[in-house]
Amino acid sequence: MLAAMLPYVCVLVLFGAHTALAAGEAGGSRLRWEPRCQLPLPDRVPSTAILPPRLNGPWISTGCEVRPGPEFLTRAYTFYPSRLFRAHQFYYENPFCGEPAHSLLVKGKVRLRRASWVTRGATEADYYLRKVGIVFHSRRALLHVSGRLNQTRAGRDCARWLPPARAWMPGALYELRSARAQGDCLEALGLSMHELSLVRVQRRLQPQPRAAPRLVEELYLGDIHTDPAERRHYRPTGYQRPLQSALHHVRPCPACGLIARSDVHHPPVLPPPLALPLRLGGWWVSSGCEVRPAVLFLTRLFTFHGHSRSWEGYYHHFSDPACQQPTFTVYAAGRYTRGTPSTRVRGGTELVFEVTRAHVTPMDQVTTAMLNFSEPRSCGGAGAWSVGTERDVTATNGCLPLGIRLPHVEYELFKMEQDPLGQSLLFIGQRPTDGSSPDTPEKRPTSYQAPLVLCGEAPDFSRPPQHLPLLQKHPRTGGLRVAPLPLLPLVLGLAFLYWL
Repeated sequence: MLAAMLPYVCVLVLFGAHTALAAGEAGGSRLRWEPRCQLPLPDRVPSTAILPPRLNGPWISTGCEVRPGPEFLTRAYTFYPSRLFRAHQFYYENPFCGEPAHSLLVKGKVRLRRASWVTRGATEADYYLRKVGIVFHSRRALLHVSGRLNQTRAGRDCARWLPPARAWMPGALYELRSARAQGDCLEALGLSMHELSLVRVQRRLQPQPRAAPRLVEELYLGDIHTDPAERRHYRPTGYQRPLQSALHHVRPCPACGLIARSDVHHPPVLPPPLALPLRLGGWWVSSGCEVRPAVLFLTRLFTFHGHSRSWEGYYHHFSDPACQQPTFTVYAAGRYTRGTPSTRVRGGTELVFEVTRAHVTPMDQVTTAMLNFSEPRSCGGAGAWSVGTERDVTATNGCLPLGIRLPHVEYELFKMEQDPLGQSLLFIGQRPTDGSSPDTPEKRPTSYQAPLVLCGEAPDFSRPPQHLPLLQKHPRTGGLRVAPLPLLPLVLGLAFLYWL
């Protein structure tokens, strides 16, 4: 199955007194500005899904990962032709994966079954765990894990397999699951390997600066439930951050070699990333098609206006894992507060976002029919919906059939980093797996979605620019594009839909 990808250029058409006149434009009232950015489109840089997935070989994290909790970790998994696998998970004390706490060694067997009928493009799998061991890299980590085990009766049975703190030996491997250690201590620890039950492998060409594109192989495994209490029972429908082949990975990658050479006794110690202050002004875009739990495929675009602390953007939803078959687009706008450093997730910044306006554009016949049969005044007022026609749903306080509620407030978590190529990345809080919304401070995310990429610096007007949708056909792909701010019908990552 081919999921085509290519870099595309953000073309932003600005209107109003703040723009200069462009010669040759109809009416002489538009200025065309083309910041450079990389986004997926269907005909230049291909991304190919491998069906059935070929898992054989080593797969590694390309940086420090953040799981809900928060938990900070890196991973190194190896799959063998005999269907056996060996997985290393390295956990850390700090959000930059520089202070190892403990490491897990997981051995077992995985068997691919069939194409998933829930998540298109994925393959379902069964797995069996034969052995799970843990190595503590500090006495504090041992005390922390022992304390978690002693909170339940089952955990206390497992705790006896661990040494007392005074007898801890650095580098010693203690078994949590084996023929000798009966019972399931993983459940007592809140750990799960259900990520192996949903698999996707794909290849893509990664553009390189001043060089030919490089082949990259990625392994997508099932997502981790945002509620740790649900992880033992949850069967994934989305993905977590992908692993990459140790042989075919993005370069430069300072973390890749460290992770590939590590083992359970010698965890990788990653160099700290370049810390960036949270400066949101500009256009931030998805780097590829994203998959969320509950079978949602989407791309996102943010536009932030830092001076007025206002934002606007698009959620562009699709029915396929290549993001080639659009279903509907949502334009949203509102305001956000000044950020404060997070005390729970070091390195993150807490903000509060308000959604005050929304527009909906149905992009296929099914969505259009659903909206036309919705209750009167539940989505955009009276009048028939049609494919490709945008309607304002602010006056009806959102769009009930799509789960849009206005006005709406969300408590968010942001951070910015810079990748090895000098590209600015924006991480936004992960959506709750159960479909709820982070509409209270207690539900603020503790982990992140896939990063957005800085597409270009947005002009910071003294007031938010007017939303003036202009739909045009792409000259080659036939897809729709939107102008002026923002142009492309991508999807805003700050989801206010109740099931995002």
